[in-house]
Amino acid sequence: MSYDLSGRAVAITGASSGIGEATALLCARSGASVALGARRTDRIEALAERIRAEGGTAEAIAVDVADEAQAAAFVTGARDRLGRLDALVNNAGVMLLGPVEGADPADWRRMIEVNCLGLLYCTHAALPVFRAGGGGHIVNVSSVAGRRASFGAAVYNLTKWGVNGFSEALRQEALHQNTRVTIIEPGFVETELLSHNQEFIQDAAEKIKEKMGGEVLRSEDIADAIVHALAAPAHVSINEVLVRPTSQRD
Repeated sequence: MSYDLSGRAVAITGASSGIGEATALLCARSGASVALGARRTDRIEALAERIRAEGGTAEAIAVDVADEAQAAAFVTGARDRLGRLDALVNNAGVMLLGPVEGADPADWRRMIEVNCLGLLYCTHAALPVFRAGGGGHIVNVSSVAGRRASFGAAVYNLTKWGVNGFSEALRQEALHQNTRVTIIEPGFVETELLSHNQEFIQDAAEKIKEKMGGEVLRSEDIADAIVHALAAPAHVSINEVLVRPTSQRD
């Protein structure tokens, strides 16, 4: 499906791989200029070059969204370097799974810092930018884990339920300044997120994938949902999109 984001400027966190990378490519191919935010500068610089080679406009901006000052600088830097800012895609996320008992609390802190505080910091910086520009769009990438709690994902569930609750309250606040809010909730997606977990978690995920017949979502599937929401007419606010593989039961 083709979309038209001509003249729009979109800032995307977690753009170095997976859903963020796919979203940046689809936004650029749909006519938007994009600001790419991530810690891995080599990857976002390479992605920016790829977009430019295709005739698009892209700026790579190093950011750790868990750092409040860096998050704010990313948003304002995106506006300054692109000349405007119409949308923010809060995609950066961490998924560290396992039982609560015996867990390393440092993993909990990292998930809360990135999944919750990072999203809050970027959003906080974007709202006045959107107000000054006459409106905008915030897309928060949550998860099916923000709807359904499951064993081994308790703290990840906590962060994503928080994202969902925050997003709905923000929607009610931001509509008064002509800013739309969308939650995207992916099911099982083939990304790097699982690779940061212990081996037994990765093995369990692989077994789940096998039971599903190996048919899981691609990053491009979620990018399509994000850009579909961004491209909706101004009077249409797509507030929540849950995307699962057809074979995913839970």
